[in-house]
Amino acid sequence: MGSFVTILVILFIGAMVLFHYVPVGLWMEAVSAGVPMNPIQLVIMRLRRVDPADVVRPLIMGRQAGLTDVTAQNLEGHVLAGGRVHRLVRALIEADKAAIPLDFEKASAIDLAGRDVLEAVAMSVNPKVIQTAAIAAMAKDGIQVKAVCRVTVKANIERLVGGAGEETIIARVGEGVVTTIGSSDSHKNVLENPNLISRQIAAKGLDEGTAFEILSIDIMDVDVGRNIGAHLQIDQAEADKQIAQARAEQRRAEAAAKEEEMRANVEEQRARLVEAEARVPLGLAAALRSGRLTTT
Repeated sequence: MGSFVTILVILFIGAMVLFHYVPVGLWMEAVSAGVPMNPIQLVIMRLRRVDPADVVRPLIMGRQAGLTDVTAQNLEGHVLAGGRVHRLVRALIEADKAAIPLDFEKASAIDLAGRDVLEAVAMSVNPKVIQTAAIAAMAKDGIQVKAVCRVTVKANIERLVGGAGEETIIARVGEGVVTTIGSSDSHKNVLENPNLISRQIAAKGLDEGTAFEILSIDIMDVDVGRNIGAHLQIDQAEADKQIAQARAEQRRAEAAAKEEEMRANVEEQRARLVEAEARVPLGLAAALRSGRLTTT
């Protein structure tokens, strides 16, 4: 009886180990979905520290959607490389349905590069609108103009790896707005024809080297800001006034110093005159004693 219980315990433990390394339920799920799967493959995945569910279920999803270039081997390799397999397969399915050219190798490279490949495919189907903050620039007449732009972009699958992001698009649009407003002779020209900004910006090819393709640039709002030219003139006048006051103060100080110097010279001459007058009696007395001067 004791040996029988021991055998049952051993069989139970063996069954637990077997079902751990050979996920029979997952294997049956794959077979029932028409995806041929060798149970030994599942065991090897376990030994490689890969969860078989992270490979089998995306594989079933891809095969059911008609993807032919998705295999258990490349999915397992993507998992081992740190990729997001579920989002990768969903992206491939959406790209296939939308007739977007995207194969497994390219999608894998995009995902491993840190880009969200599923979001990129979604942006290729449904373009994204990026709204800038108010961009301020000064026209040639000195009046400040503020413009808010909406940029409609879609992902460029070919340039997702190594292409610049949304921040670059926003920065280039801001640069284009400042350049266009700054080259306008009057702020009225910008207010009368806001499309002038969008046309000149669109002609610059702002999406070059980015991961996006710009579909349109629209001016959402244009507003008049400060009269910067007048403020600059006032500031310049105030600066000129302060310079003139400083120079006048300098001239006053120089005049006061010169007057003090002249006063000191006069006092010195007066002292010399008094000294000379004091020496006259002494000279007369000396002359009388020496006989050079006689009295009659």
